[in-house]
Amino acid sequence: MNGSTEFLNPSEAARRLGISTKALRLYEQRGLLAPVRTTAGWRAYGPDEMSRAADIAALRALGFSLAEIARMLKGDRDMLAPALAAHQAGLETWIRELGATVERVRGLRDDLERGQALTAGDLARLLVSAEPRVAFDLPWPWGGERFELRDVRSLNYITGPLGSGKTRLAKCLAEALPGAVFLGLDRSADGADASLKSRVDRSLAALVEDGATASAALVALLACLEAEGPSMQVVDMLEQGLDEATQEALIARLRRRGPGARPLFVLTRSTAILDLDAVGADEAILYCPANHSVPLTVAPYPGSPGYEALASCLASPEVRARTEGVIAWRPPAKDPAPPALGHPPQ
Repeated sequence: MNGSTEFLNPSEAARRLGISTKALRLYEQRGLLAPVRTTAGWRAYGPDEMSRAADIAALRALGFSLAEIARMLKGDRDMLAPALAAHQAGLETWIRELGATVERVRGLRDDLERGQALTAGDLARLLVSAEPRVAFDLPWPWGGERFELRDVRSLNYITGPLGSGKTRLAKCLAEALPGAVFLGLDRSADGADASLKSRVDRSLAALVEDGATASAALVALLACLEAEGPSMQVVDMLEQGLDEATQEALIARLRRRGPGARPLFVLTRSTAILDLDAVGADEAILYCPANHSVPLTVAPYPGSPGYEALASCLASPEVRARTEGVIAWRPPAKDPAPPALGHPPQ
């Protein structure tokens, strides 16, 4: 190691890049990044390693899978144009929304100049649209609290620990959102017509090229995702039956659909699906707390409300595989025993 060149340890490198040390280790495991070693054997990142890591992080932010990034770093740039187009569309959507907010601010300033008093609600509407996209009373395990969702993104994650009610929330959303359907775990490709089979075959071939493993579970999921008709889909446990490489290839493909695509809600507890370091501008996270308080939208940044609890309920595909099929179960309530004869009820 050159003493005149700055070398950073993993924590310093991750902080400077705006990613996690876990992400750095994953890049290394996949052969994308090779940190140098100190004389004591510790990992260190110099200018070359930092430059390469920054490129990888930027490509991840655009929605590319690690397999696709490996190909691009070797000189394959064919998939870059559609990804940039999707990113541009997302930015243009954000600009339109920002312009609408500017107009609301201008209107409030005009009201002030006319001597009109502003309320806290007037100011709160600067952050959200005036009306929620969907609203309903939460069922058990909640206590009938009102849930409102104002912003539906292209890709929406629903997560939470076992027993948090995330599946019930997902089903309620599918019932309340116009044109939405709920895709349960009993997915099947049976009954697909020739047109749907053709679309599934094309999607499957593209995913396998990106490192996915062809399987009955993947074919059944693609048959649901490629089906025409629903304006919105809510998918139960997207990772069900899929290995890590397949999950990464799948979520990268879903990200590249862009903001004009049919909105998706996906339940997940996998870090390969919901990589907090890679959540984009047109993605949102709905978290169901373990204490059954009202589900909340969590920003994918350390320090944001709910972030630590959110991160703690996600696990790698390897860990998720060990708990596959585990469900939260509440025993049925028993009828109270009748009072003994001769003794009045207490």
